Amino acid sequence: MNPLGPGGALRVLIVNADDYGLTPAVSRGILRAHRDGIVTSTSVLAIAPGFRASAPALRDTPGIGVGAHLAAVGEDPPLLSAREVPTLVDEKGRLATSWRQFVPRMAAGRIDVEDLRREFAAQITCAQEAGLTLGHVDTHQHLHLWPKVGAVVMDVAEAAGITALRIVRSTSRGPTGMTVRRLAARLERTARARGFRFPASGAGLDEAGTLDASRLVPTLERLARTRGPSAELATHPGEADDPERDRYRWGYIWDSELDALVDPEVRRRMSSLGFRLGTYDDLGAAA
Repeated sequence: MNPLGPGGALRVLIVNADDYGLTPAVSRGILRAHRDGIVTSTSVLAIAPGFRASAPALRDTPGIGVGAHLAAVGEDPPLLSAREVPTLVDEKGRLATSWRQFVPRMAAGRIDVEDLRREFAAQITCAQEAGLTLGHVDTHQHLHLWPKVGAVVMDVAEAAGITALRIVRSTSRGPTGMTVRRLAARLERTARARGFRFPASGAGLDEAGTLDASRLVPTLERLARTRGPSAELATHPGEADDPERDRYRWGYIWDSELDALVDPEVRRRMSSLGFRLGTYDDLGAAA
């Protein structure tokens, strides 16, 4: 195995922490994982209740890349009112909790892409008005894998001057992994044609919320066997004591991920695999 990029150069590894702003303790965990560990980037969840209070600390943290974690599903309400985005919400003004409810509605034509466009644009504006400079976009529950959603995401990103996005990857067997790979290949072709930059490989979907010490290094080793000059690892660190997080029934082990991400042995292993830490700003014109 040759983990180095073309010409023997070290490959860029983006370690992105999703869901900044979910709760204050998640936000603090992400900043610690950057300060003391290998996290280089984070995606902000502007609709989350802890975002506005957590934004100043992120704005004042040097060296961390920031992206928008655009959301049209989840436990939290949209930024816009039900009158402004009626097809995204139910009669109580709630978003679909999961992609499992959202995707069939989108496929049936029950979601107006203009509602999606307005809400996503509002979330980007919210992050920018908080003083954050956004370098990439991705989506909560990876909705931009679906072509109509991905097109809207790229539209609003371009309008905001953002030219990098996540391509979701999976190596799992079975129908879910096969579907993700098919959709990701289509998204990659479209993104490249539109001039978007993206990491050449990635991990974190199959391992979402479970990257403790026993899984983090094997995942890095698997990424080292992929090709291309760059890779992204999506993570979900957070502090252990966080009663505000109880409303999110995701089964994630936030504190165990945080412990693994700040482990000096993990950093040493990452370096030995031929990676150098970077952000979306370090990606070249073509992945």
